[in-house]
Amino acid sequence: MALVSVKNIVKTWPAGKGSFSFNKRRIHAVNGISFDIFEGETLGIVGESGCGKSTTGRLVNRLLEPDSGEIFFENIKINTLNKKEMLPIRRQISMVFQDPYSSLDPRMRVENIIAEPLNIHKNLRASERKKAVYELMEITGISADYGLRYPHEFSGGQRQRIGIARALILHPKLVIADEPISSLDVSIRAQILNLMQNLQKEFSLTYLFISHDLSIVEVIADRVAVMYLGHIVEIGNKEDIYKNPKHPYTRALLDAIPVPDPRQKSQKQILQGEIPGNMEFPIGCPFKTRCPNVRDECMTGSIPATDLGGGHFISCLDIN
Repeated sequence: MALVSVKNIVKTWPAGKGSFSFNKRRIHAVNGISFDIFEGETLGIVGESGCGKSTTGRLVNRLLEPDSGEIFFENIKINTLNKKEMLPIRRQISMVFQDPYSSLDPRMRVENIIAEPLNIHKNLRASERKKAVYELMEITGISADYGLRYPHEFSGGQRQRIGIARALILHPKLVIADEPISSLDVSIRAQILNLMQNLQKEFSLTYLFISHDLSIVEVIADRVAVMYLGHIVEIGNKEDIYKNPKHPYTRALLDAIPVPDPRQKSQKQILQGEIPGNMEFPIGCPFKTRCPNVRDECMTGSIPATDLGGGHFISCLDIN
């Protein structure tokens, strides 16, 4: 059974303010996507900047409201719940943000930052709160001596550990990690990835891991969804996506991963053409202006998702 089910969600933004007609146009961020996240797994969402992956993460935990579609958490339709009804769900969904510094209040001490969700959602005595905070600090690799320090006294990797501890203090079922290591030094990224994998096993967590870096997603994800201009163009098990990609956009993303061997000759597919704007809902395939295998029917016809078996789906007419 899926922990999270997203069905045909759409999210648009106004292109501007005012009463003139050109200001009534909409920016299409997410265009009718559907996917499931199964309990205990890590679903990675990858794609170029602006493809809608971060918007998708914020829709799942209702930091943003969809224009249409349905979002289910443990078979409960959450996008129609009011604030009071949503409160128990919020305890089960946490988020780790991209920039660990801007997501931490610079005026609060570390122990208070981590304890803040407990203050909102749990009625605990001060001693119980402090015990829970320092136990989690130890688990996430934060020294107990640092509890009274402020965020500016830490490195980027340490600040992200604080953010992870805060996300786990309520023992959620789902953690949405939005580019959690992209702002960190390369030498620190592996440490944070290892920490997240260890915590997933220890706390039986489910991850929605958002990243533009396919090499990182390959390490941590069980399944991968590839997004392009607000659409999921391919989704499947990690082995299917990395070893047998079917969509030309997925193949182009994989070709863009650097190979650490100067003797290996490059046979990379370089995308040509213009990236279409997202001011109008795309007609036909959203990848049609850059696809090397475009057909006439790709220009105007709808592109349904084709089941290739084993949970591998592709939205493309050129399946080989």
